[in-house]
This record gives sequence, structure tokens and C-alpha cells, in this order.
Amino acid sequence: MPVMNTNASIHTAAEPRYMTGFGNGFETEALPNALPVGRNSPQRCAYGLYAEQLSGSPFTAPRSSNERSWLYRIRPTVRHIGRFAPVTPTLWRSAPCIETEAPIAPMRWDPLPMPSDALSFLDGIHTITTAGDAAGQTGMAASIYFATRSMQDEAFWNADAEMMIIPQHGALRLVTEFGVIDVTPGEVAVVPRGVKLRVELPAGSVRGYLCENYGGAFTLPERGPIGANCLANQRDFMTPVARYEDRDEPCVVFVKWGGRLWRTEIGHSPFDVVAWHGNYAPYKYDLRRFSPVGPLLFDHADPSIFTVLTSPTEAPGTANIDFVIFPDRWMVAENTFRPPWYHMNIMSEFMGLIYGQYDAKPQGFTPGGFSLHNQMLPHGPDAPAFAQASTAVLRPHKLEGTMAFMWETRLPQQVTAFAAASAALQHDYADCWSGLEKRFDPTRPEA
Repeated sequence: MPVMNTNASIHTAAEPRYMTGFGNGFETEALPNALPVGRNSPQRCAYGLYAEQLSGSPFTAPRSSNERSWLYRIRPTVRHIGRFAPVTPTLWRSAPCIETEAPIAPMRWDPLPMPSDALSFLDGIHTITTAGDAAGQTGMAASIYFATRSMQDEAFWNADAEMMIIPQHGALRLVTEFGVIDVTPGEVAVVPRGVKLRVELPAGSVRGYLCENYGGAFTLPERGPIGANCLANQRDFMTPVARYEDRDEPCVVFVKWGGRLWRTEIGHSPFDVVAWHGNYAPYKYDLRRFSPVGPLLFDHADPSIFTVLTSPTEAPGTANIDFVIFPDRWMVAENTFRPPWYHMNIMSEFMGLIYGQYDAKPQGFTPGGFSLHNQMLPHGPDAPAFAQASTAVLRPHKLEGTMAFMWETRLPQQVTAFAAASAALQHDYADCWSGLEKRFDPTRPEA
């Protein structure tokens, strides 16, 4: 749906429209015949547009991992920038970032309260952990975001990372140069590195989780013996159709580059792409469409069976980031301790709760909260969860109304000074295991 030249302040599509599929070679145009046929860069583009390629991978990457889109826009991006000046540092951090010596222990935080100040999405990003090196294109950062106002005559792109946005409270409208995405709690949106973005609030204040992926782009995990179906299916991913703005009004453009936020001012909207084609574009996914698989007889499968998306590394099977969810599902395994088992892991786990209750932590872990279990530090069900699961009558049981998620990385996660000093940090978190008393009795071989 085009938005034509006008002096109105902000324009939004009434109902965003989408194309379905994951990693497809999409093509879409907001004006008829805006896309060139049979070529990418004609001598003269229709409607006086400029052709511009946006590449998310090196030009010579293998076809299976080569990411690029061609954009046909009113002005090329070289006209969407000016003289950049650094922005006063906020609570947004990038790796490497070692600000504090966090305790060598599992950590958990209560939900951070909603601020009363007028904050845009960019103002309200509070980084909790970082891992790796943004410049080395490895690792990640986990943040909490707040916003109490829409971005107005503002735009932003992240040159350091692909961004995964998980709403926990309130809806977001993501106006991108590729089109418009509406995302609500229970959904997740991914905005590729370098894609311009404006975040609007159609229904008031918001809070959620933000992952910056410095490494390889998120993709669907291999299913292996699971076969062709279940987990996250390609047809359920949604990419927006072309939509453009033609507005000659002042706009502030922010860029995150080199771990710093920069700003410049231009005299027009940068959301001016009239048509585009390619496989490098933002998308969203409804987490409730994830089709889980699990143990049907006994034992508890690895949490990797709940992987929605993965950021691969050069080492097969070792992720830069795995994005894992714990949704509604049936528990049917017999003679089995059904919650996640106690374990230590080479992967570092950042976990959040979107809604409901997480079965391994029935107390102290509430929606909007989050936890960190760093690599090779022990964790597992709290004492009440162990007591309940060890004595429950094992009938088929459905976990309902729950959605927890985890970002796990092969790298240790460093806690920011903000997170370490936050009043929301639960200093007594380790006490949740204090009720796990010694139960060993060498005279009783029975369970």
C-alpha cells in the first residue's frame, strides 16, 4: 500500500500484508511494474527509482547461505545519511563489554518495572548480557526493551547485528523499508543487519526482550531423523509486502555501528522502497504455530528439540545462538522425571518468560523476568518442582498457557553493570535449591 507525498507527520498501513515462507526469493511491488523483469539493474528504473542491492552475506558465499535483496527506491541510501555524530551513551551495550565481575553463580531477575518517562524503543534498550565480539561477528547481546512512545520522524538501522524482538507486554508495529510488520506477545520478529526500522506503539507502552546476533543469520535447524515436518514449518514465517513513504520532512536517522549509536538528520523519509525482490528481508513468526515433538515412552529429550531458529558457526552442531522455546505441550513419558533434568552445559543460557508458568521454576520466575545460567555452572528444577515431579501420578498431562524461551550460545555471557546493580536481581536465587536434601540410603535399593 503506497503512502504518497503529504505533510502529515506519520503514515502507517491499516493492515499489514505478508508473504509466507522462510528464506524464499520473494518479489513484491507497491506500484505496478516497479520491479524490472529479467534483470536487476536496468539503465533506467521505472518511475524514476534507484536500484540498490542490500547484501547480508559476502558476495561469494555458497548459494545456500547467500543473502541479498534488490531494492527499488525513491532515493538511494547514500542520500539517507549525513554527517554522523555520536549519541550520548545509554544502557545499550555491545560485546566485548566487561563492566563488572559478576558472581560465578546462576542469576535471576524479577521483571523490570515499566518506566514512566517518555522513551522510544531506542531510548529504552537495557542490555543485560553480552558475549563474544560484535566486530568479530561472533556472539550476541541480550537486552530488555521498553518504550512508552512511538518513534516519530525517526529511523534506525543496526550495522552490528541481526535483531530478534520478542514482545512480552504490548504490541509493536515495525515500519521497515521492506514493509510493515505487526508483532504481539506470542510472536517474534527478526530484522536483518542493515535494515532500516521505525518502531511504533499502536496500543500503548511495551516491554520485551531483544537479542542482537553478531554471527551467522538465524536459520531453521536441520530436523535430522525428525524428517520433513514439525518444529517450525517454513510456511508459517511471514515477510511483509512492499510499502513506501514519499515524505519530504525532517527525519533523524540513528545507526548502531562499532558498538556505538550515531545520529544524523535528513530531510525526507528513508522508508521509500517502492518494490523489492530477494531473500534478505525482515520476518515474523507466531510461536504458537511451533509443532513440538518429544518422548512418547520414557526419559526427557534434550531441549534442542524445541529449537525454533539457530545461528550456525563453522563447527557443525555448535551454534552461535540457538533460539529455543518451551510452549504448550503434552507430557506423557512413563516412569520419568518430566521437568528438565539437573545439568551443566557448555552452552550459556539466557532465559525469559513471555507468559504463563515455567514447569521447572514454579516459584520466583514470572512473566517479564529472566535468568542467566552461564556455561559449566549447574542448574535445574527448584526444590518444589523436584518434589512435585518425583511424586506425581504420571498420567498424560498437558502444559497449557505457557511460553518460555531461551537464547543459548557457545560463549560465556558477561553481565552488564546495569544488570548486576539492578534492584530486580534476586540475590537469593540459589536458595531455590536449598530444599534439595540428601536422600541417599544404602539400605533401600528400591526407588
